[in-house]
Amino acid sequence: MARRHVLAAASFLITGELVIVLMSGVIKHLSATMPAEMIVFFRNLFGLVFVLPMAARSGLSELRTRRPLLHLLRAGSGVCAMFGFFYVIARLPLAEATLVKLTTPIFLPLIALAWLGEAIGRMTVVAIGVGLLGVMLILQPGTDAFNPAALAGLGAAAFAALAKVCIRRMADTEPPARVVFYFAVFSTLISALPLLALDVRPPVTAWAWVVLLGALGTTGQLLVTRAYQLATPGEVGPYTYTSVVFASLLGWALWGETLAATVVAGSALVIGAGLLNLHASTGHPPVAAQAPKGAN
Repeated sequence: MARRHVLAAASFLITGELVIVLMSGVIKHLSATMPAEMIVFFRNLFGLVFVLPMAARSGLSELRTRRPLLHLLRAGSGVCAMFGFFYVIARLPLAEATLVKLTTPIFLPLIALAWLGEAIGRMTVVAIGVGLLGVMLILQPGTDAFNPAALAGLGAAAFAALAKVCIRRMADTEPPARVVFYFAVFSTLISALPLLALDVRPPVTAWAWVVLLGALGTTGQLLVTRAYQLATPGEVGPYTYTSVVFASLLGWALWGETLAATVVAGSALVIGAGLLNLHASTGHPPVAAQAPKGAN
């Protein structure tokens, strides 16, 4: 029975990663005609539409919180991560943008150490070092291949890590449903603010893509969440890296994107670092369990 649950969880996670990569493809397409501020807002608005019926069924008593500032910090850092990732998706090959997004585990233990005082083990230190080496190979700073847009992706990965540490900080009093609800509300409100400075309306032809964006984002989050409900991060977490394969294939098929040998080598190091860090942090499941990719 346990093996069956792991296989089902792996299927959900792999499918969820595929759906999230397809969402990234839609973001890349929309970026040609819509500003990032608008794309981020609609992504969060659809998340709120999905969450509200769930919140109504839970009742107001389940939504009361004594930690609104932590919820606000989590939402603010999550929205910053979205802006950075969406910016990178529009300016880098899809596979490279996905790889930059996967550097979040490098920042997570550093932020947890600085904020929560959680010790960093030797294996985690090695993982951080390997991951940073992989990032250097992918970005190639100081060469003609360096794209400054990738720095926004690293900043986004750091903000995503901060959002996950916020969840860990609230884990003793805030159940996952409450965390998801306040993230949906606050992230929608925060991402609506930049729209006040825009005098732009989405092209009529973009609305179908906007609806598809929301559908893919919600579906991907549901699939990944279900995967982590059926199995532990240690059992299925490595399947997260199938997103690199999907992104490479989609980028090649739609935009003719290819990866340099240094990017392939760097991606192997980043993925290896993520696996090492996953193995080293199995004693702290709440971060992965409560904040699946796509929730930020």
